[in-house]
Amino acid sequence: MRKSNWIAAVAVVLVLAAVFFDGYRRWSGALDGPDGDLLSRMPTDASAVLCVDLEALRRSPFLAELYRWAPQPPADADYAQFLRDTGFNYERDLDRVGIAVLRLGQDSTLFAVADGRFDRKKITAYALRSGTRENRAGRDIFSIQVSGNAQRIFFTFLRDGRIALTDDANLASFLSESHKDADTQEWRARFTRVAGSPVFAVVRQQAGTGAAIAAEAPGGIRSPQLSALLDQLQWITIAGKPENDRLRLVLEGEGASAAAVRQLSDLMNGVLVLAQAGLSDPKMKQQLGPQLRDAYLEMLKSAEVSQIDRGESKSVRLVFDLTPKFLEASRNATTAIPAAPNPKIPPAKSLSRKLSPAQKN
Repeated sequence: MRKSNWIAAVAVVLVLAAVFFDGYRRWSGALDGPDGDLLSRMPTDASAVLCVDLEALRRSPFLAELYRWAPQPPADADYAQFLRDTGFNYERDLDRVGIAVLRLGQDSTLFAVADGRFDRKKITAYALRSGTRENRAGRDIFSIQVSGNAQRIFFTFLRDGRIALTDDANLASFLSESHKDADTQEWRARFTRVAGSPVFAVVRQQAGTGAAIAAEAPGGIRSPQLSALLDQLQWITIAGKPENDRLRLVLEGEGASAAAVRQLSDLMNGVLVLAQAGLSDPKMKQQLGPQLRDAYLEMLKSAEVSQIDRGESKSVRLVFDLTPKFLEASRNATTAIPAAPNPKIPPAKSLSRKLSPAQKN
């Protein structure tokens, strides 16, 4: 995506979070720390919440590796002008962001809260050049049209270092008073488990999610069995934590059925066995090339599958490392793993590894 296509929205709304990730009610209570305060703003009826602590990531060597791997769009005059007018550079000035996705039938709405170093006076002036300002319940709410289409973005300053924004015209509904209910506590419990990670997402399952996820899987591991098991999960969490030059990813599926979680654990172990065996196939070696094959093997060898029993809920957890070798190989790769017929994936309980006490929290 060219910077000129999103510069207007970024400049006014500082929707740099939405750009960075391609892109009415508060939570009751708050987790400790700035991330918890930000998460307390997320709407309780969200279907997914993404949180990124860029301030923490900047201290990690992995972020430098990620920047080197990511495509670098050419700089243009519009972006240079944006930087001069607002003084805001997301790589330097955006500290953390929480993004909630709300499903509205076939459509979806985004609501985000961003923390950073914002020049309120400059951003207000920039917004009023092509947008509008309206005072609602004592807050100045700005509206600006997204470049290239009729969609509008609405934002307000919650304080000098924090902005709330959405593509819903009723921004005020997201800023209403805090409240307590069982739904809030459900989300809060998942946030608490992953709050130590600078990058994480929490997804509340909806009907058909398993089928959608399975459809995106490589052909060799796509199966109705996987789809059916994923649909029995109630929550999915994804957390990433830098460890030197690599990112440790933790994916967890949570549900009420112990049998479904056990079957999913066996299925995932079977997938790991088949994947490593497939990479040893001479034809696969030739097609992938040594660099990409070694990167896949390195990632697969770091993978661990385990089960967690929390009483009323059961979880299966997959942990693996995303390394500089994998990023470099995936950028240079010109071929992908070919689709294969749906395999009958055997149980592989022998590969399951128990977590250490520290990992079970």
